[in-house]
Amino acid sequence: MNWQGLTVGYAMTGSHCTFEEVMPQIRRFVDAGAKVIPIVSNTIMTTDTRFGTSESWQKQLKQITGNDIISSIVDAEPLGPSKLLDVLVIAPCTGNTTSKLANAMTESPVLMAAKAQMRNGRPLVLAISTNDGLGLNAMNVGKLLITKNIYFVPFGQDNPQAKPNSLVARMDLIMETCEAALQGKQLQPMLIERFNY
Repeated sequence: MNWQGLTVGYAMTGSHCTFEEVMPQIRRFVDAGAKVIPIVSNTIMTTDTRFGTSESWQKQLKQITGNDIISSIVDAEPLGPSKLLDVLVIAPCTGNTTSKLANAMTESPVLMAAKAQMRNGRPLVLAISTNDGLGLNAMNVGKLLITKNIYFVPFGQDNPQAKPNSLVARMDLIMETCEAALQGKQLQPMLIERFNY
């Protein structure tokens, strides 16, 4: 697919253990010629973890995309009227973000961007990473699975023995899922085997 002239919104939420896996996927869009607009949740702007500091992740995002990070609801709101984004991907998409999106709660820049994208009837791609995807959050995942213009990066259980409710997307399939979504299709198979142990 030719990504020249297309604008990708790349939103990240606080599943810090997957950041190392998603950064190369952002680079893939840039290398393919897309303009990438980074959008982050409040957690990424404020939280240092054993997986890296907030400052280091912000720096990487700016270096890879060459664009400023949208990090407030106020800055994300114009994405709706401007119809800037051809596709918006949330990767990683935490259980917290999944549940709020499924229940129409808009309390972060990422969720405001998602609301704007849905308002415009354009594709929203979710790469879930949640410890309760087969627990209390299963109903939210189910609700989003049947929502128009929402597509899922193929996902599966990452550790069924130690964390049987945990679901994580195959982050290396983000671009392929976005390509299918731009054609109004869900990349298949959507449910996959994804063991990390």
